[in-house]
Amino acid sequence: MNTSTDIQNEIIENFSLFEDDMESRLLYLMDLGKKLPPMNEALKTEDNMVKGCQSKVWLNARFENGKVFFEADSNTEITKGLISLLVSVWNGQSPDEILNTELFFIDKIGMSRMIGSQRSNGFASMIKQMKIYAIAFKAN
Repeated sequence: MNTSTDIQNEIIENFSLFEDDMESRLLYLMDLGKKLPPMNEALKTEDNMVKGCQSKVWLNARFENGKVFFEADSNTEITKGLISLLVSVWNGQSPDEILNTELFFIDKIGMSRMIGSQRSNGFASMIKQMKIYAIAFKAN
């Protein structure tokens, strides 16, 4: 299993292929969202909605054998791409790994230039919710 650092470096490498072509970067981000495994419809509840996102984002987590596994979905393609990046970095990691990971890929891929301030706020809310799950699982 790759560490969150390995996965982030891979994300940076993949985005670097597009250099400064923001349109291609956004299309790639949306494509990543399309590859996100489908979320069980029964989990798309109010309780699993990420608060603070302009789009609808559902996030669920389960804890198995000391690792956290996430399921996520969104009603917009860009936002689904954003949550898919976080799921790829943290899926199958321990709560400590999630809590201690510095998400350096965000700056390295120029995300602030790709998404506006509303989506940036929503992205921060997704990160916060994933860390809340990690804290809860760590306490068990």
